[in-house]
Amino acid sequence: MDRVILHSDMNGFYASCECLYHPEYEGMPLAVGGDPENRHGIILAKNQFAKTAGVKTGEALWEAQRKCPELVIVRPNYPLYQRFSRKAREIYYSYSSQVENFGLDESWIDCTKSIKLFGSGERIAEEIRQRIKDELGLTVSIGVSWNKIFSKFGSDYKKLDAVSCITKDNYREIVWPQSVGSLLYVGRATERKLLKYGIDTIGRLAQTPVSFLQDKLGKMGYILWTFANGWDVSEVKELDQARMGNARIIKSVGNSITTPRDLKELWEIKLVLHMLTESVAARLRETGLYCKTAAIHIRTKDLRSYTRQKKLQSPTDITKEIVEAAFFLLEQHYHFETPIRSIGVRAADLVEKSVPQQVSIFEDTQKRDRQAKLDKTMDALKKRFGNNCVRPAATIGDNMSKLDPKKDNVIHPVGYF
Repeated sequence: MDRVILHSDMNGFYASCECLYHPEYEGMPLAVGGDPENRHGIILAKNQFAKTAGVKTGEALWEAQRKCPELVIVRPNYPLYQRFSRKAREIYYSYSSQVENFGLDESWIDCTKSIKLFGSGERIAEEIRQRIKDELGLTVSIGVSWNKIFSKFGSDYKKLDAVSCITKDNYREIVWPQSVGSLLYVGRATERKLLKYGIDTIGRLAQTPVSFLQDKLGKMGYILWTFANGWDVSEVKELDQARMGNARIIKSVGNSITTPRDLKELWEIKLVLHMLTESVAARLRETGLYCKTAAIHIRTKDLRSYTRQKKLQSPTDITKEIVEAAFFLLEQHYHFETPIRSIGVRAADLVEKSVPQQVSIFEDTQKRDRQAKLDKTMDALKKRFGNNCVRPAATIGDNMSKLDPKKDNVIHPVGYF
């Protein structure tokens, strides 16, 4: 029996939540935007009125206001969005235990075992769509298919309160004629490369010899080829920790930030790296995990970006050890030719603390134990008095002293892979 996979995408999610709490803006173009003072001056989400006026997600606030002078811009309220996201998942869970989040506003739902109770996938999708509208006051677009990729395509196919079914009988007529860039994980760079070889639609991607795609795109060429042909067999993962007990499918913990100013000096770059790493290490300790790999991500002023990673000597959640790895990667790979605009730290290859670890005879275990106790003491102080009660002395008097990476930034969502 074919699987029944739904993908639910809440329409203009941030903006829709704000409209519920701001009835005074009814009928007006509204967008959720960043903070220009802290250089987060882009459109994060917009309502239908703003979309009709030409406002686009990701464009600068001044560009949006030039297109639409009457545009109302509100600051993001992430606790509000998280609350609505949880309420939506509660509705999804009434139809299936297999729910996988793809950010706050999107979720896959595996209803294969539910159709005997609730009817067809299309009927379940219609019920969910109506319940989201009636119970939360929001609208969703839902795609129904036999795999995650085409269900995701279906939720994008018809926007604003709609259900689209992509089946084995119609996917060639619906999916294949669409631009290759509309397939999940075909980004702008990949799309440009495919267009260079005349692969402009999903159908042409599906019919291109896989050997050619592998030669040009490597492993990703094969993956995209299977996606285009509807051969995705990946499972819908159960990622809601509250329903999973102690089970964990966290692949990495990371934090990044667009800095209040462009970073040019080594000391200030290390300062931000240290603050971010403190927040990442604290999250590792909170979740009872060690990391075996540390990574940094840098984006320069001219929007060029790169990521570098390093295997650690031993699995760890000790701040000092992860900081040292991040500093090593910075000094080895960044050459200070262009100022840095944003920077991030990620802890990957995670393992449970309860898993036995091999101890190296070259390690000073007593020193590591003392450092671990110091981290726990710092965590306790910050939990009681706030994350900025203890911070590097170099931040005092600097405008970056107000940064609180652990409070102000959300853990990166789990990716498709």
